[in-house]
Amino acid sequence: MRMKRFRSDDDEAQVDMTPMLDIVFIMLIFFIVTTSFIKPTGLDYDKPNASTTRTKSKSENILIDINKNGMIMMEDRYVDIERLTANIERQLAEKPEAMVLIKADSQTLHGLVVEVMDKVKIAGVDKVLVSQS
Repeated sequence: MRMKRFRSDDDEAQVDMTPMLDIVFIMLIFFIVTTSFIKPTGLDYDKPNASTTRTKSKSENILIDINKNGMIMMEDRYVDIERLTANIERQLAEKPEAMVLIKADSQTLHGLVVEVMDKVKIAGVDKVLVSQS
């Protein structure tokens, strides 16, 4: 005769949690290590403090406009890149606290914008703002 085998509570299948915990621990270590070496990319710049910033009128600023063809406009007239430094120095003599605003078209070559920025720095301007139109 055969005896029937009864299942008891001790015979139930047990789930081993060790492999799952190992995987979770390894993933945790991976995320900690990868996030600690990520450095944000971008430009460093100094933001003005709100308490010391004052609004300048349009007449106090020097506007340099660069169109997509590379033509540089200053004081509603076209200026050669070689004469840009002299024109900025002349305007700085009239307005020593002036800020230079460089407004470049989105299709302007970056090299030209950098060259204009160099000419502005040579003229002795400390405050330069570049925007894209």
